[in-house]
Amino acid sequence: MRSADAGHFNRSYIIFAVTALSLVLGYTGWMMSITGQAERYLWPSVLFVFLFALICVLWLGVMRRRMANIVDTLDQIVEGAIRGQARVTGYSETNLSSLENKLIRYIDLSFHHERKIEAEKNKIKELISDISHQTKTPLSNIVLYSQLLAEQSGLEGDTQQWVKQIRTQADKLDWLIQSLIKMSRLETGIIAMHPDSTSVIDTITRGISQIYRQAEQKGISITIDCDTAIHAHHDPKWTSEVLFNLLDNAVKYSEPGGRIHISVAAYELFVRIDIADTGIGIEEDELHSVFKRFYRCKRTASFEGVGIGLYLAREILSAQGGYIKAASKPGQGTTFSVFLLADGQAKV
Repeated sequence: MRSADAGHFNRSYIIFAVTALSLVLGYTGWMMSITGQAERYLWPSVLFVFLFALICVLWLGVMRRRMANIVDTLDQIVEGAIRGQARVTGYSETNLSSLENKLIRYIDLSFHHERKIEAEKNKIKELISDISHQTKTPLSNIVLYSQLLAEQSGLEGDTQQWVKQIRTQADKLDWLIQSLIKMSRLETGIIAMHPDSTSVIDTITRGISQIYRQAEQKGISITIDCDTAIHAHHDPKWTSEVLFNLLDNAVKYSEPGGRIHISVAAYELFVRIDIADTGIGIEEDELHSVFKRFYRCKRTASFEGVGIGLYLAREILSAQGGYIKAASKPGQGTTFSVFLLADGQAKV
């Protein structure tokens, strides 16, 4: 039995013994005061108290030993059931034997369930791998043939435009398939995060580098307010993808000449990254839905997209112990707040 449990039982035994002794002494003293013959009843009373105390001590010792044996037996039952070892209590008709049988059945069911989940995860992993492999070659061929067609001379204006559309739609299809694959891997736990203490400014720069060209083409300025000394516990690869998704939305839903401002603040538990834009904004009643899978706001109906980016961002951050929030005013822009675990706050 563990020392903490033993100490708890010892305190219980002492309380019981003191209570019983107090009752006996009180009763004896009361009887002596009533009879008024203290000398005559003194030694029989002392003997009675002694024998009663001895019986209590012996009874408590037996009960303590039995409790210790029961706890040790339960510990052996659980350990043996986990390891698949032979039964401890056998097949006797006792409460312990019944409990052992139930524990073995429960652990067997748990192991069976875990194996089933693992098998299903492996099947999904193989399916995702097959989808990725089977679609990669056809899409690559479509892109290649569209490039060859675009390089052909003598194509009429409409034909040239159609070829460009083929290339554009092929790129969108490739992006959609890759996003769906990432989403499936995240949901099934196939993708493993590797968070570590990493510079936040480096991760932000990595995300901006993927969207800077599109922002420049629309004349959208991107400013950063971040102390280079700030570090957070996160996976820089996947977190930069989160920031890219948020920045991609900011560029997409902002008018030419708009602004994007990124600010970072370090707190005791979290590091907060705010990405504020001057885009079309989000209705207040839709803020709780924007992170749902395949959800698209009413204002974005005329824009390209399928509603996966924000869902992926939330899942990636959640897998690292972080989270994301959104605040917006229609027509005035949106601010997405990314919260990463501060150094020293990594979840074990």
